[in-house]
Amino acid sequence: MHDIRTIRDDPEAFDAALARRGAPPAAAALVADDQRRRALATELQTALARRNEASKAIGAAKARKAEDEAAALMAEVAALKERLPALEAEEKAAGEALTAALAALPNLPAADVPDGADEDGNVEQARWGTPPDFAFPADEHDRFGTALGLDFETAAALSGARFALLRGPVARLSRALGQYMLDRNTLDAGYEEVAPPVLVRDEALFGTSQLPKFAEDLFRTTDGRWLIPTAEVSLTNIVRETILDAEALPLRFTALTPCFRSEAGAAGRDTRGLIRQHQFDKVELVSITTPDQSAAEHEQMTRAAEAILEGLGLPYRRMLLCTGDMGFAATKTYDLEVWLPGQKRYREISSCSNCGDFQARRMNARYRPAGEKNTRFVHTLNGSALAVGRALVAVLENYQQADGSVRVPDALVPYMGGTAVLEPRR
Repeated sequence: MHDIRTIRDDPEAFDAALARRGAPPAAAALVADDQRRRALATELQTALARRNEASKAIGAAKARKAEDEAAALMAEVAALKERLPALEAEEKAAGEALTAALAALPNLPAADVPDGADEDGNVEQARWGTPPDFAFPADEHDRFGTALGLDFETAAALSGARFALLRGPVARLSRALGQYMLDRNTLDAGYEEVAPPVLVRDEALFGTSQLPKFAEDLFRTTDGRWLIPTAEVSLTNIVRETILDAEALPLRFTALTPCFRSEAGAAGRDTRGLIRQHQFDKVELVSITTPDQSAAEHEQMTRAAEAILEGLGLPYRRMLLCTGDMGFAATKTYDLEVWLPGQKRYREISSCSNCGDFQARRMNARYRPAGEKNTRFVHTLNGSALAVGRALVAVLENYQQADGSVRVPDALVPYMGGTAVLEPRR
Protein backbone atom coordinates (compact mmCIF):
# COMPACT_ATOMS: atom_id res chain seq x y z
CA MET A 1 0.00 0.00 0.00
CA HIS A 2 1.29 3.44 -0.87
CA ASP A 3 1.24 6.61 1.22
CA ILE A 4 -1.14 9.06 -0.43
CA ARG A 5 0.74 11.96 1.15
CA THR A 6 3.91 10.98 -0.70
CA ILE A 7 1.95 10.80 -3.95
CA ARG A 8 0.45 14.26 -3.32
CA ASP A 9 3.88 15.71 -2.59
CA ASP A 10 5.54 14.41 -5.77
CA PRO A 11 3.09 12.86 -8.25
CA GLU A 12 5.60 12.97 -11.12
CA ALA A 13 8.14 10.88 -9.19
CA PHE A 14 5.43 8.36 -8.28
CA ASP A 15 4.33 7.95 -11.89
CA ALA A 16 7.94 7.64 -13.02
CA ALA A 17 8.52 4.81 -10.53
CA LEU A 18 5.32 3.08 -11.66
CA ALA A 19 6.48 3.35 -15.25
CA ARG A 20 9.63 1.40 -14.34
CA ARG A 21 7.30 -1.48 -13.45
CA GLY A 22 5.38 -1.15 -16.69
CA ALA A 23 2.35 0.40 -15.00
CA PRO A 24 0.45 3.39 -16.41
CA PRO A 25 0.35 6.78 -14.61
CA ALA A 26 -1.93 6.80 -11.57
CA ALA A 27 -1.01 9.83 -9.47
CA ALA A 28 -3.54 12.28 -10.93
CA ALA A 29 -6.48 9.93 -10.40
CA LEU A 30 -5.31 9.05 -6.89
CA VAL A 31 -4.87 12.70 -5.93
CA ALA A 32 -8.35 13.48 -7.29
CA ASP A 33 -9.84 10.60 -5.28
CA ASP A 34 -8.02 11.86 -2.20
CA GLN A 35 -9.26 15.43 -2.73
CA ARG A 36 -12.83 14.17 -2.95
CA ARG A 37 -12.37 12.06 0.19
CA ARG A 38 -10.87 14.97 2.11
CA ALA A 39 -13.55 17.38 0.91
CA LEU A 40 -16.28 15.00 2.07
CA ALA A 41 -14.49 14.49 5.40
CA THR A 42 -14.31 18.27 5.89
CA GLU A 43 -17.98 18.66 4.96
CA LEU A 44 -18.92 15.86 7.37
CA GLN A 45 -16.91 17.37 10.23
CA THR A 46 -18.40 20.81 9.55
CA ALA A 47 -21.92 19.38 9.50
CA LEU A 48 -21.37 17.48 12.76
CA ALA A 49 -19.93 20.55 14.44
CA ARG A 50 -22.80 22.72 13.22
CA ARG A 51 -25.37 20.14 14.40
CA ASN A 52 -23.86 20.14 17.88
CA GLU A 53 -23.58 23.92 17.92
CA ALA A 54 -27.16 24.38 16.75
CA SER A 55 -28.48 21.80 19.23
CA LYS A 56 -26.94 23.74 22.11
CA ALA A 57 -28.25 27.03 20.72
CA ILE A 58 -31.83 25.72 20.75
CA GLY A 59 -31.89 25.59 24.53
CA ALA A 60 -30.41 29.08 24.80
CA ALA A 61 -32.97 30.48 22.36
CA LYS A 62 -35.85 28.90 24.27
CA ALA A 63 -34.49 30.30 27.51
CA ARG A 64 -34.63 33.78 25.95
CA LYS A 65 -38.18 33.07 24.69
CA ALA A 66 -36.88 33.48 21.13
CA GLU A 67 -39.30 30.96 19.72
CA ASP A 68 -38.76 31.84 16.06
CA GLU A 69 -35.00 31.46 16.46
CA ALA A 70 -35.46 28.14 18.28
CA ALA A 71 -37.76 26.86 15.56
CA ALA A 72 -35.28 27.81 12.85
CA LEU A 73 -32.49 26.08 14.74
CA MET A 74 -34.60 22.95 15.23
CA ALA A 75 -35.36 22.87 11.50
CA GLU A 76 -31.65 23.25 10.75
CA VAL A 77 -30.75 20.39 13.14
CA ALA A 78 -33.44 18.18 11.61
CA ALA A 79 -32.08 18.87 8.11
CA LEU A 80 -28.53 18.12 9.24
CA LYS A 81 -29.62 14.86 10.87
CA GLU A 82 -31.30 13.87 7.63
CA ARG A 83 -28.20 14.77 5.59
CA LEU A 84 -25.56 13.22 7.87
CA PRO A 85 -26.15 9.48 7.14
CA ALA A 86 -25.80 10.05 3.38
CA LEU A 87 -22.74 12.23 3.93
CA GLU A 88 -21.15 9.61 6.18
CA ALA A 89 -21.84 6.95 3.56
CA GLU A 90 -20.32 9.11 0.81
CA GLU A 91 -17.21 9.80 2.90
CA LYS A 92 -16.81 6.11 3.72
CA ALA A 93 -17.27 5.08 0.07
CA ALA A 94 -14.72 7.66 -1.07
CA GLY A 95 -12.21 6.34 1.47
CA GLU A 96 -12.81 2.76 0.40
CA ALA A 97 -12.44 3.69 -3.27
CA LEU A 98 -9.11 5.38 -2.56
CA THR A 99 -7.90 2.39 -0.55
CA ALA A 100 -8.92 0.01 -3.34
CA ALA A 101 -7.13 2.13 -5.94
CA LEU A 102 -3.95 2.24 -3.85
CA ALA A 103 -4.15 -1.49 -3.09
CA ALA A 104 -4.24 -2.34 -6.80
CA LEU A 105 -0.84 -0.79 -7.48
CA PRO A 106 2.45 -2.69 -7.13
CA ASN A 107 5.27 -1.63 -4.85
CA LEU A 108 7.81 0.78 -6.31
CA PRO A 109 11.24 -0.57 -7.24
CA ALA A 110 14.33 0.40 -5.27
CA ALA A 111 16.79 2.69 -7.02
CA ASP A 112 19.34 -0.09 -7.57
CA VAL A 113 16.86 -2.51 -9.18
CA PRO A 114 17.64 -2.87 -12.90
CA ASP A 115 14.99 -1.95 -15.45
CA GLY A 116 13.64 -4.77 -17.58
CA ALA A 117 10.43 -6.23 -18.99
CA ASP A 118 10.87 -9.85 -17.91
CA GLU A 119 13.36 -12.42 -16.64
CA ASP A 120 15.72 -11.58 -19.49
CA GLY A 121 16.44 -8.31 -17.68
CA ASN A 122 17.59 -10.01 -14.46
CA VAL A 123 21.24 -9.53 -13.51
CA GLU A 124 23.46 -12.33 -12.26
CA GLN A 125 25.26 -11.29 -9.08
CA ALA A 126 27.31 -14.34 -8.12
CA ARG A 127 27.75 -18.08 -8.59
CA TRP A 128 28.72 -20.79 -6.14
CA GLY A 129 29.80 -24.35 -6.88
CA THR A 130 30.53 -26.22 -10.07
CA PRO A 131 27.86 -28.23 -11.88
CA PRO A 132 28.71 -31.95 -11.69
CA ASP A 133 30.37 -33.58 -14.67
CA PHE A 134 28.74 -37.00 -15.06
CA ALA A 135 30.31 -39.91 -16.91
CA PHE A 136 26.79 -40.81 -18.08
CA PRO A 137 23.86 -38.81 -19.51
CA ALA A 138 22.22 -36.95 -16.60
CA ASP A 139 18.50 -37.63 -16.35
CA GLU A 140 15.56 -35.63 -15.01
CA HIS A 141 14.22 -36.53 -11.58
CA ASP A 142 10.80 -37.69 -12.71
CA ARG A 143 12.35 -40.33 -14.98
CA PHE A 144 14.57 -42.15 -12.50
CA GLY A 145 12.78 -41.03 -9.31
CA THR A 146 9.88 -43.45 -9.72
CA ALA A 147 12.16 -46.32 -8.69
CA LEU A 148 13.03 -44.37 -5.52
CA GLY A 149 9.43 -43.65 -4.45
CA LEU A 150 8.17 -40.78 -6.64
CA ASP A 151 4.61 -41.74 -7.59
CA PHE A 152 2.79 -39.33 -9.87
CA GLU A 153 0.23 -41.83 -11.21
CA THR A 154 -1.30 -42.61 -7.81
CA ALA A 155 -1.29 -38.90 -6.93
CA ALA A 156 -3.14 -38.13 -10.17
CA ALA A 157 -5.72 -40.82 -9.39
CA LEU A 158 -6.22 -39.34 -5.92
CA SER A 159 -6.13 -35.63 -6.69
CA GLY A 160 -5.56 -34.90 -10.39
CA ALA A 161 -2.67 -33.20 -12.13
CA ARG A 162 0.12 -31.31 -10.34
CA PHE A 163 0.20 -33.51 -7.26
CA ALA A 164 2.82 -36.02 -6.13
CA LEU A 165 2.89 -38.98 -3.77
CA LEU A 166 6.24 -39.62 -2.08
CA ARG A 167 6.99 -43.07 -0.75
CA GLY A 168 9.86 -44.79 1.01
CA PRO A 169 13.37 -43.36 0.47
CA VAL A 170 12.20 -40.22 -1.35
CA ALA A 171 9.62 -39.45 1.34
CA ARG A 172 12.30 -39.74 4.00
CA LEU A 173 14.70 -37.57 2.00
CA SER A 174 12.03 -34.89 1.65
CA ARG A 175 11.45 -34.93 5.40
CA ALA A 176 15.20 -34.76 6.04
CA LEU A 177 15.51 -31.72 3.80
CA GLY A 178 12.79 -29.83 5.66
CA GLN A 179 14.30 -30.62 9.06
CA TYR A 180 17.79 -29.68 7.89
CA MET A 181 16.55 -26.33 6.62
CA LEU A 182 14.73 -25.55 9.86
CA ASP A 183 17.80 -26.42 11.91
CA ARG A 184 20.06 -24.20 9.81
CA ASN A 185 17.61 -21.30 10.04
CA THR A 186 17.10 -21.58 13.79
CA LEU A 187 20.53 -22.75 15.00
CA ASP A 188 22.74 -20.79 12.60
CA ALA A 189 20.76 -17.84 11.26
CA GLY A 190 18.84 -16.79 14.38
CA TYR A 191 15.24 -17.31 13.22
CA GLU A 192 12.48 -18.33 15.63
CA GLU A 193 10.66 -21.48 14.60
CA VAL A 194 6.89 -21.10 14.26
CA ALA A 195 4.15 -23.63 13.54
CA PRO A 196 1.45 -21.34 12.06
CA PRO A 197 -2.08 -21.93 10.78
CA VAL A 198 -2.36 -22.79 7.10
CA LEU A 199 -5.95 -21.52 6.90
CA VAL A 200 -6.30 -17.74 7.10
CA ARG A 201 -8.91 -15.01 6.74
CA ASP A 202 -9.21 -12.34 4.05
CA GLU A 203 -7.43 -9.75 6.18
CA ALA A 204 -4.25 -11.79 6.38
CA LEU A 205 -4.01 -12.22 2.61
CA PHE A 206 -4.80 -8.55 2.06
CA GLY A 207 -1.99 -7.66 4.46
CA THR A 208 0.62 -9.53 2.43
CA SER A 209 -0.89 -8.38 -0.89
CA GLN A 210 -2.29 -11.64 -2.30
CA LEU A 211 -5.80 -10.16 -2.04
CA PRO A 212 -7.62 -8.78 -3.84
CA LYS A 213 -5.45 -8.89 -6.97
CA PHE A 214 -4.34 -12.55 -6.93
CA ALA A 215 -7.43 -14.36 -5.66
CA GLU A 216 -7.47 -16.70 -8.67
CA ASP A 217 -4.07 -18.07 -7.61
CA LEU A 218 -5.47 -19.26 -4.27
CA PHE A 219 -7.68 -22.05 -2.92
CA ARG A 220 -10.67 -21.00 -0.82
CA THR A 221 -12.63 -23.16 1.60
CA THR A 222 -16.40 -23.33 1.80
CA ASP A 223 -16.43 -21.30 5.04
CA GLY A 224 -14.56 -18.37 3.48
CA ARG A 225 -11.04 -19.10 4.69
CA TRP A 226 -8.06 -19.48 2.39
CA LEU A 227 -5.27 -22.06 2.18
CA ILE A 228 -1.96 -20.25 2.39
CA PRO A 229 0.15 -20.06 -0.79
CA THR A 230 3.20 -19.53 1.43
CA ALA A 231 3.92 -19.27 5.16
CA GLU A 232 4.85 -15.64 4.47
CA VAL A 233 1.14 -14.90 4.95
CA SER A 234 0.87 -16.38 8.44
CA LEU A 235 4.30 -15.26 9.65
CA THR A 236 4.12 -11.65 8.45
CA ASN A 237 0.65 -11.17 9.92
CA ILE A 238 1.97 -12.04 13.39
CA VAL A 239 2.62 -8.30 13.72
CA ARG A 240 -0.66 -7.17 12.17
CA GLU A 241 -2.28 -4.26 14.05
CA THR A 242 0.58 -4.06 16.55
CA ILE A 243 3.03 -1.41 17.74
CA LEU A 244 6.47 -2.86 18.43
CA ASP A 245 9.37 -1.44 20.40
CA ALA A 246 12.34 -0.61 18.19
CA GLU A 247 14.60 -2.49 20.62
CA ALA A 248 12.72 -5.73 19.86
CA LEU A 249 13.57 -5.56 16.16
CA PRO A 250 14.45 -7.35 14.00
CA LEU A 251 11.98 -10.17 14.53
CA ARG A 252 12.90 -13.25 12.51
CA PHE A 253 10.48 -16.13 11.95
CA THR A 254 10.80 -19.43 10.08
CA ALA A 255 8.26 -22.17 9.41
CA LEU A 256 7.91 -25.40 7.46
CA THR A 257 4.40 -25.65 6.07
CA PRO A 258 2.46 -27.10 3.19
CA CYS A 259 1.63 -24.44 0.60
CA PHE A 260 -1.27 -24.42 -1.85
CA ARG A 261 -1.43 -22.67 -5.22
CA SER A 262 -3.93 -23.00 -8.02
CA GLU A 263 -1.21 -22.22 -10.60
CA ALA A 264 -3.73 -20.21 -12.60
CA GLY A 265 -2.17 -19.24 -15.90
CA ALA A 266 0.54 -21.92 -15.63
CA ALA A 267 -1.00 -24.36 -18.09
CA GLY A 268 1.67 -26.10 -20.11
CA ARG A 269 4.50 -25.02 -17.80
CA ASP A 270 6.43 -27.67 -15.86
CA THR A 271 3.64 -30.21 -16.18
CA ARG A 272 6.04 -33.06 -15.38
CA GLY A 273 7.73 -33.69 -12.07
CA LEU A 274 7.88 -31.71 -8.84
CA ILE A 275 8.76 -28.24 -10.11
CA ARG A 276 5.25 -26.75 -10.18
CA GLN A 277 2.68 -28.37 -7.91
CA HIS A 278 -0.67 -27.41 -6.39
CA GLN A 279 0.56 -28.60 -2.97
CA PHE A 280 4.16 -28.47 -1.81
CA ASP A 281 6.25 -27.98 1.32
CA LYS A 282 8.37 -24.90 1.84
CA VAL A 283 10.52 -23.48 4.61
CA GLU A 284 9.86 -19.75 4.80
CA LEU A 285 11.82 -16.89 6.34
CA VAL A 286 10.18 -13.62 7.45
CA SER A 287 11.84 -10.60 9.00
CA ILE A 288 10.23 -7.57 10.62
CA THR A 289 12.63 -4.68 11.00
CA THR A 290 13.18 -0.92 10.89
CA PRO A 291 13.73 1.04 7.66
CA ASP A 292 17.40 1.67 8.41
CA GLN A 293 18.02 -2.07 8.97
CA SER A 294 16.03 -3.53 6.09
CA ALA A 295 18.74 -3.46 3.39
CA ALA A 296 21.19 -5.29 5.67
CA GLU A 297 18.42 -7.69 6.72
CA HIS A 298 17.75 -8.48 3.07
CA GLU A 299 21.38 -9.49 2.60
CA GLN A 300 21.32 -11.55 5.82
CA MET A 301 18.18 -13.40 4.74
CA THR A 302 19.57 -14.18 1.31
CA ARG A 303 22.79 -15.46 2.84
CA ALA A 304 20.78 -17.75 5.14
CA ALA A 305 19.18 -19.36 2.09
CA GLU A 306 22.51 -19.55 0.27
CA ALA A 307 24.14 -21.24 3.26
CA ILE A 308 21.62 -24.09 3.01
CA LEU A 309 22.41 -24.65 -0.66
CA GLU A 310 26.11 -24.58 0.12
CA GLY A 311 25.65 -27.01 3.00
CA LEU A 312 23.93 -29.39 0.59
CA GLY A 313 26.66 -28.94 -2.01
CA LEU A 314 24.23 -27.67 -4.65
CA PRO A 315 25.61 -25.27 -7.29
CA TYR A 316 23.57 -22.07 -7.55
CA ARG A 317 23.61 -18.50 -8.72
CA ARG A 318 22.18 -15.30 -7.21
CA MET A 319 20.06 -13.13 -9.51
CA LEU A 320 18.93 -9.55 -8.91
CA LEU A 321 15.47 -9.35 -10.43
CA CYS A 322 14.59 -6.53 -12.78
CA THR A 323 11.54 -4.29 -12.43
CA GLY A 324 9.43 -6.45 -14.75
CA ASP A 325 10.10 -9.74 -12.97
CA MET A 326 9.66 -8.75 -9.31
CA GLY A 327 6.67 -9.78 -7.26
CA PHE A 328 3.81 -7.35 -6.67
CA ALA A 329 4.79 -6.47 -3.07
CA ALA A 330 8.57 -6.36 -3.51
CA THR A 331 10.78 -3.31 -3.81
CA LYS A 332 13.87 -5.48 -4.37
CA THR A 333 14.27 -9.23 -4.88
CA TYR A 334 17.11 -11.72 -5.10
CA ASP A 335 16.34 -15.09 -6.66
CA LEU A 336 18.57 -18.07 -5.98
CA GLU A 337 18.66 -20.50 -8.88
CA VAL A 338 19.94 -24.03 -8.36
CA TRP A 339 21.62 -26.09 -11.08
CA LEU A 340 19.50 -28.98 -12.39
CA PRO A 341 21.63 -31.40 -14.46
CA GLY A 342 18.59 -33.09 -15.99
CA GLN A 343 17.36 -29.80 -17.46
CA LYS A 344 20.91 -28.48 -17.94
CA ARG A 345 19.99 -25.09 -16.55
CA TYR A 346 19.50 -23.09 -13.37
CA ARG A 347 15.99 -22.98 -11.85
CA GLU A 348 14.59 -20.79 -9.09
CA ILE A 349 14.65 -22.41 -5.67
CA SER A 350 14.45 -19.33 -3.42
CA SER A 351 13.15 -15.80 -3.73
CA CYS A 352 14.14 -13.27 -1.04
CA SER A 353 12.30 -9.95 -1.15
CA ASN A 354 12.42 -6.67 0.71
CA CYS A 355 8.90 -5.21 0.73
CA GLY A 356 9.76 -1.97 2.53
CA ASP A 357 6.69 -0.61 4.35
CA PHE A 358 4.33 -1.73 1.56
CA GLN A 359 2.84 -4.67 3.50
CA ALA A 360 3.11 -2.91 6.86
CA ARG A 361 0.74 -0.16 5.69
CA ARG A 362 -1.80 -2.78 4.65
CA MET A 363 -1.44 -4.54 8.03
CA ASN A 364 -1.04 -1.36 10.11
CA ALA A 365 2.13 -2.82 11.63
CA ARG A 366 4.25 -0.15 13.32
CA TYR A 367 7.09 0.40 15.75
CA ARG A 368 7.94 3.19 18.16
CA PRO A 369 11.52 4.46 18.02
CA ALA A 370 13.20 4.84 21.38
CA GLY A 371 12.41 8.17 23.02
CA GLU A 372 9.74 9.13 20.47
CA LYS A 373 5.98 9.46 20.82
CA ASN A 374 5.11 8.92 17.18
CA THR A 375 5.15 5.53 15.51
CA ARG A 376 6.48 4.48 12.11
CA PHE A 377 5.70 1.60 9.81
CA VAL A 378 8.00 -1.42 10.01
CA HIS A 379 9.68 -2.96 6.99
CA THR A 380 8.86 -6.57 6.12
CA LEU A 381 10.96 -9.12 4.25
CA ASN A 382 10.32 -12.69 3.18
CA GLY A 383 12.25 -15.48 1.53
CA SER A 384 12.29 -19.21 0.83
CA ALA A 385 14.94 -21.24 2.64
CA LEU A 386 14.06 -23.36 0.80
CA ALA A 387 11.28 -24.78 -1.36
CA VAL A 388 11.50 -28.41 -0.22
CA GLY A 389 10.21 -30.01 -3.42
CA ARG A 390 12.63 -28.11 -5.62
CA ALA A 391 15.47 -28.89 -3.21
CA LEU A 392 14.50 -32.56 -3.49
CA VAL A 393 14.68 -32.28 -7.28
CA ALA A 394 18.11 -30.64 -7.04
CA VAL A 395 19.48 -33.32 -4.70
CA LEU A 396 18.14 -36.17 -6.83
CA GLU A 397 19.55 -34.75 -10.05
CA ASN A 398 22.91 -33.50 -8.73
CA TYR A 399 23.62 -36.67 -6.74
CA GLN A 400 22.27 -39.25 -9.22
CA GLN A 401 24.46 -42.26 -10.01
CA ALA A 402 24.76 -44.34 -13.17
CA ASP A 403 22.94 -47.32 -11.61
CA GLY A 404 19.86 -45.24 -10.73
CA SER A 405 20.81 -44.77 -7.08
CA VAL A 406 21.22 -41.35 -5.45
CA ARG A 407 23.97 -40.42 -3.05
CA VAL A 408 22.71 -38.58 0.04
CA PRO A 409 24.50 -35.26 0.72
CA ASP A 410 26.77 -35.57 3.75
CA ALA A 411 24.78 -32.91 5.64
CA LEU A 412 21.61 -35.01 5.36
CA VAL A 413 23.02 -38.41 6.36
CA PRO A 414 22.35 -37.80 10.10
CA TYR A 415 18.75 -36.86 9.22
CA MET A 416 18.44 -40.09 7.22
CA GLY A 417 19.37 -42.38 10.11
CA GLY A 418 22.79 -42.94 8.61
CA THR A 419 21.56 -43.88 5.15
CA ALA A 420 24.12 -42.61 2.64
CA VAL A 421 22.63 -43.91 -0.62
CA LEU A 422 19.07 -44.24 -1.90
CA GLU A 423 18.80 -47.53 -3.74
CA PRO A 424 16.21 -48.00 -6.51
CA ARG A 425 13.69 -50.77 -6.26
CA ARG A 426 14.53 -53.60 -8.67
